[in-house]
Amino acid sequence: MINDSGFLPGIQLGYLMCDPCAYATKAVQCVEQMLSINGSLTVLSDYSNFSPPVKAFLGERYSETSIPVARLLSLHKIPQVACTSSAATLSDKLRYTSFLRVIPSSKYQAQALAKLIRHFNWDWIGVVSLDDDYGKDIYENFVPNAEKETLCFEFHEVMPNYDNVEQHIKEVAGIIRTSTAKVVVLFLRIHHVEMLFEEMIKTNTSRTWITSIPWSMSRLLMKMKGINKVGDIIGTTFITGKIPGFEDYLQNLRPGPGARNDLIREYKQMRFNCSQQSQYTSPLACNVTDPQEANDDYLLHAVDVTEAYSQRVAVYAVAHAIKTLLQCNDTACSGDTNFMPYELLNILHKVNFTLDDQTYSFNENGDFDDGYDIMMWKKNGNERISEVVGKFLIKTGDVELYENKIPWTNSTVPLSKCSTPCPPGTEKSINNISCCYNCTNCSEGYYSSEWDQLACKQCPEGFWSLSGSKECQKWNIWFLDWSAAYSIVVMIGTVVGALLLVFSVILYILHREKPIIKDILVISCLMKFGLMVSFGGVILFLGSPNIHLCRAQQTMYGLGFTLCVSCILVKALHIFLELKSSNPTKQRQLRKFDKPFIIIGILTAFQALICIFWMVFDPVKVEEKQSKTQLLTLNRLCSQGSMYGFGAMHVYIALLAVLCFGLAFKGRDDETDPIVFSMLIHLFAWLCFIPIFIAQYESHPIVQISGIMVSNYGVIFCHFAPKWFKILSEKTLETVKTPVAPLTIDSDSGVISNFTRGSQSRFSFAESQPSNWDINSLQLSEASIASFRHRRHRSQ
Repeated sequence: MINDSGFLPGIQLGYLMCDPCAYATKAVQCVEQMLSINGSLTVLSDYSNFSPPVKAFLGERYSETSIPVARLLSLHKIPQVACTSSAATLSDKLRYTSFLRVIPSSKYQAQALAKLIRHFNWDWIGVVSLDDDYGKDIYENFVPNAEKETLCFEFHEVMPNYDNVEQHIKEVAGIIRTSTAKVVVLFLRIHHVEMLFEEMIKTNTSRTWITSIPWSMSRLLMKMKGINKVGDIIGTTFITGKIPGFEDYLQNLRPGPGARNDLIREYKQMRFNCSQQSQYTSPLACNVTDPQEANDDYLLHAVDVTEAYSQRVAVYAVAHAIKTLLQCNDTACSGDTNFMPYELLNILHKVNFTLDDQTYSFNENGDFDDGYDIMMWKKNGNERISEVVGKFLIKTGDVELYENKIPWTNSTVPLSKCSTPCPPGTEKSINNISCCYNCTNCSEGYYSSEWDQLACKQCPEGFWSLSGSKECQKWNIWFLDWSAAYSIVVMIGTVVGALLLVFSVILYILHREKPIIKDILVISCLMKFGLMVSFGGVILFLGSPNIHLCRAQQTMYGLGFTLCVSCILVKALHIFLELKSSNPTKQRQLRKFDKPFIIIGILTAFQALICIFWMVFDPVKVEEKQSKTQLLTLNRLCSQGSMYGFGAMHVYIALLAVLCFGLAFKGRDDETDPIVFSMLIHLFAWLCFIPIFIAQYESHPIVQISGIMVSNYGVIFCHFAPKWFKILSEKTLETVKTPVAPLTIDSDSGVISNFTRGSQSRFSFAESQPSNWDINSLQLSEASIASFRHRRHRSQ
């Protein structure tokens, strides 16, 4: 086409051909023969002025044969343009100065294959490579790219190029059959692949085969008998295209006018000679009168016409360099046609031309940087045909596949993994081999939503997940909700307790003149106020807590119940002091310590100091902790800080209760039983609840509420209920008229009174100053003291 188109005006390009039969020594011999002048090749010390008849070489097919040829031609500075030799070592311009190629280096092919395999999530593969320059080179470049894509080899077998090939083929076939890898990469030549496929077909062994350049477009393999049994075949090939008019040329083969072409003559003799029948003989051969004039479309089906496209590009590259060197215009070429080969080589390195709307040029290594076509062998009856299903562009470094064009067997992408894919909710636990792993569930607070996650992701703030979750869920927040059954019971109990206290206050006020009420009214009201505050603190435990509620609930209970216990303590102290000695003088001395309101104020104030120090230096706060009993639930509770302040408050109340119990028990009488029993109830309730409080964090508010309610109701029913019964059951209060009234001990106030007709009590808590005490009331008769001692011993 170049000669006919006038591309080089006045210049005709000719060619010589030699088939080295894939042998390196034969290839070198072919080159020497073409370079010879008058049948001999002169050895020179300087080849800069060497002008052979052949100015450029196209070839060789295989890298193994191109390498020795490139070394020889580099010595002579003669350009060599290869169309299929892709070994990366040929990019070394120090060793292969005159070598160029219209394809990329095999290092990019290795990258493309690794990317292709990773695209389909195959990570467990086998590799078979040839023991030649191409096989070694492509494998060495494939390994780092495979590692980069986290691919693992179950096996790698090296096939000898010449020696005992059949035996090695059978051994490799056995390894492939027994392997778990379902994807096998073949860096082999066509006849090696043919022998291997024959072994696979014998045993109906199916795999996914990854092709390399040497056999990716082989029509011989595509037409093998039983080729459809070997499985899916996909791989890379050089970017191809259609040569304009080439198909018509193949259907009308004939030498040019006055030209001789032995190849065409030999082909037609084989195809259309009726007397020499073979597998290639045309059915119409016996109807043809002159085989050299006959034609058909056999070559269109027997060979891949697109494979010759790289030859077209190589020829045009040399032609453009010659056109530049000879300074050609549209009508003539003015340059000297007897140029030196190195001159053409220098221009070839710089040539930049457009062909079929594509721009081509060589890079600094003498290679093309376009990329590869991704080819799939589709079934076509009992044969296969190749179809482009994607591309790999060197500039982008990634594969682009047309998924809808890929006809997988069973319509699904085959699997080839060392381990079973990990489902969502799990992550990979890598073993010694990076592709082999165990699937482990994501831990709590982590999730994986996709298959084969390397690591689980942490849930965002406000969300959580259970072990083995594929998504996070929003936390459920738990607290003592107002509508909860326990909260309703607490509210009912609190309201009933408050109503009982209000009822008690009203009853006491209405019957304040009665002897059992008159002297204890103020102290009883203080007790009721303390219990009312304590009940109010219970209500603050309900609902969603905040920092203010947390402070108030603890402080209200601490101060309220301390006030109540302080009132009980002064009662017990008063009884203890009255019963400590029968000596009036000693009793007067002991009465100096009997300051009820001062004691109540000091004891309550000390608790207030404890609460203040607690809230300032170790404050309570709101905490959200994961529930141990409810899934995906956070318990929103009030924390007690480091527990020192909380413990101090409760220990202080407990000490007051123990002191009350001790004083009442020491002077035990029927009238001190309420103190003993109420304090026992309080202490026993908290001793029971403390282990639960410590062991079960989420039960803290329930435990504390229960303890407070039991303590409050213990005081109500031990101290106030008996008074209600007496007041409501006594219609009249009978007063004993004696010169010296019997000594009585009030069960609630602990006051010892000496009643006379028409006179009021000479001792009450309302009169706290010593000057108010009636000294005469302490002059007890022997009979009264004896009577009191008799009652005391009897109660003991």
